[in-house]
Amino acid sequence: MWPLDPSRKEVLRFAVICRVLTLMLQALFNAIIPDHHAEAFSPPRLTLSGSVDQLVEGLLGGLSRWDAEHFLFIAEHGYLYEHNFAFFPGFPLALRVGTELLRPLQGLLSQRSCLLISVALLNSLFSVLATVALHDLGCLVLHCPSQAFYAALLFCLSPANVFLAAGYSEALFAFLTFSAMGQLERGRGWTSGLLFALATGVRSNGLVSIGFLLHSQCRGFFRSLVVLNPLRQLFKLLASLCLSVLTLSLPFALFQYYAYTQFCLPGSAHSIPEPLMQLALDKGYRITDGNLPPWCSWDLPLIYSYIQDVYWNVGFLRYYEFRQVPNFLLAAPVAILVSWATWTYMTTHPWLCLTLGLLRIKDSKTVEKPPQGFLSPQVFVYLVHAAVLLLFGGLCMHVQVLTRFLGSSTPVVYWFPAHLLQDQEPLLRSLEMVSWKPGAEDFPPGQKVPRNSIMGLLYNWKTCSPVTRYILGYFLTYWLLGLLLHCNFLPWT
Repeated sequence: MWPLDPSRKEVLRFAVICRVLTLMLQALFNAIIPDHHAEAFSPPRLTLSGSVDQLVEGLLGGLSRWDAEHFLFIAEHGYLYEHNFAFFPGFPLALRVGTELLRPLQGLLSQRSCLLISVALLNSLFSVLATVALHDLGCLVLHCPSQAFYAALLFCLSPANVFLAAGYSEALFAFLTFSAMGQLERGRGWTSGLLFALATGVRSNGLVSIGFLLHSQCRGFFRSLVVLNPLRQLFKLLASLCLSVLTLSLPFALFQYYAYTQFCLPGSAHSIPEPLMQLALDKGYRITDGNLPPWCSWDLPLIYSYIQDVYWNVGFLRYYEFRQVPNFLLAAPVAILVSWATWTYMTTHPWLCLTLGLLRIKDSKTVEKPPQGFLSPQVFVYLVHAAVLLLFGGLCMHVQVLTRFLGSSTPVVYWFPAHLLQDQEPLLRSLEMVSWKPGAEDFPPGQKVPRNSIMGLLYNWKTCSPVTRYILGYFLTYWLLGLLLHCNFLPWT
């Protein structure tokens, strides 16, 4: 899919190393630290586990904590409980495909063990592919191969690392989203729209990605007004906008309709295994028993909105309570990072921001030599996307999820730190190889693979600038603490 020049090879190598290290550390932490007894979703096992299953659970059980249990449950049993519909079907379907590929082992392993192995393999694969897709996207947008390289390396050390490895949908969503963005930058609108639609089937915030397609189409419209028939172009624009909205909304709408058929139509009740039925009675989980839930009578019966409201108490400013201060502190670094990025970009390009990036800049010098890196004009739409996600997440969601929410959705979380490192870390210049030209297609025989500059900074930690220490300290601390806490049912992001 991507040509493997030296920079991509190094990104791929480092991504694989980080994935392997993540799996090893979660197994170690899960073995030496006792699990916290959390009040989390914990369905009963319907099949007995053998010695091999216990080994798999010991090695990979840390990947099944908290919400991961919902995804594993849905992949194994389907959508039995009402609150299961808060989790979109894209990732459970991928897990089912993975377990089918492991069918020869199912005589030796239980279904859950096969699912855990699928989680480890698939999310490792998706994370590596997302890293390469982010590097590819950075080269296209930033026009600065070194910043694209740094950003991809930082993604390998993402503060959302544990969620890119555990049984969550973040890794698949990041891969689809970054790939869709890259296809759109290449002018492949149909391919991009399809990938964005698939991402919407994985996570609900994929709906926000409609902004990329709309902005691209509007920008093309304004730039073609001078030479083409305005009325014809306007009609074409409106048709394209409607088609884009329909395409990206379709997976969400189909999922809501499926929920409606399960809970709101006559004869929708179906048999549920006795242990799972007993769990529903004990915990008060709603099942498809013929009793219509309240949302069925809404003018627009959206189960997703109902679940977020009733089960998770998600809503505007609902999380703003004094007892949630620790969670706000936990989310503060990524919120500051995106806010800082937004302010830096807006103060650098006020006219570009006022015109929403739709009009050409009239200054001929700027047109001939546009800024590169994070301050490139092409970054505008990505920054707006990140700011919208931050605003919505900070006001309407459980704020501690901001780290993984933004870390798997927007490249700005990695582009801006890469920009700061390149701009404010003198040591980077001495670490880079003079002969390395990232992004070039042909290299002299025997040329070395480019150095991993981020690791070079870590080796020279004492001589790094304060900004570099803050950035790398934040990424590494969350990378490690996430594995330590999340894999043992301790509170995390």
